[in-house]
Amino acid sequence: MTHDLFDLSDQVVIVTGGGTGIGETYSEEIAKAGAKVVIADIAADAGEKVAARIRAANRAAIAVPTDISDPEQTQRMADAALAEWGRIDGLVNNASLMSTLERKSWMDIDIDEWDRVMAVNLKGMFLCCRAVYPQMKTQGRGRIVNISSTRFFLGTPNRLHYSTSKAGVIGFTRSLAREIGDDNITVNAITPGFTESPTQMATSTPEYLAQAKERYKGRAFKRGQTPMDLVGTVMFLLSDASGFMTGQTLNVDGGESMH
Repeated sequence: MTHDLFDLSDQVVIVTGGGTGIGETYSEEIAKAGAKVVIADIAADAGEKVAARIRAANRAAIAVPTDISDPEQTQRMADAALAEWGRIDGLVNNASLMSTLERKSWMDIDIDEWDRVMAVNLKGMFLCCRAVYPQMKTQGRGRIVNISSTRFFLGTPNRLHYSTSKAGVIGFTRSLAREIGDDNITVNAITPGFTESPTQMATSTPEYLAQAKERYKGRAFKRGQTPMDLVGTVMFLLSDASGFMTGQTLNVDGGESMH
C-alpha cells in the first residue's frame, strides 16, 4: 500500500514531450501511479498513441498537440487539462530540442538554430509555467518539475546551445521557486545523465555511443541509464513527499557527477 505522501491518485499532471523518448516513459508510469495525464507533444500522432495505450489499460490520459514555444498552444494545453478534469496539479517540463541537434563545434552553430533551441528549451518552459500557474495558484498547490541535464555540471562540449539552455533551466528553477513559494507551488529540477532512450539511441552515432559507454566506467553504477531510472525521482517531486522542497536540483546519473 502506497503511503499517502507518495500517492498521485487522481492528480492531473501535464507532461510536455510526453509522447516520445523519455517523456513517453514519464507519461505511462505516472498514469500507472494513478494520475490523469495530459500528453503535450509537438508530435501529435505519437502523443495520441501513448494516450490511447494508457486509456486501453483503464487509466486516464489525453493528448494535446503542443509546440511549447507558442504561447497560444501552451495556453490551449492548460485549457484542455481544465476542460477535461478541472484542475492542474503537476507539470513536467520535459520537452526540449536535443536529439535532432548535430554535435558540432560552437563556431559551427547556425544563429537561427541557436535561437530555436532557446525558444523551445527556455522560452517554452517559461510559457508552460505561465499557462498552468493561475490554476495552481487558485488551488493553493502545485508541483513543477523541470528537466535539465548533467551537462550543467560536466560542461560537455559540442552542443553549446543545448548545454547553455539546460544551465538556464537551473537558474529558472531557483528564481521561480522564490517567486511562487507563497502560492504553495514547488519548483524543482532534475539533471539526468546520458540516458539510453529510443530517440537518443537512434540519433547517436556508433562512435558517440562507444564514447558514452566508456564513460560508464566512471559512474558508481557502471551500466547504462534508462528512462525508468528517472521515473521515481519525477514522481517524488510530483508528490506531497517533496512538499517542503523547492528550488532544488536532483542529479540522477548513476553517480557520474556528485554534488
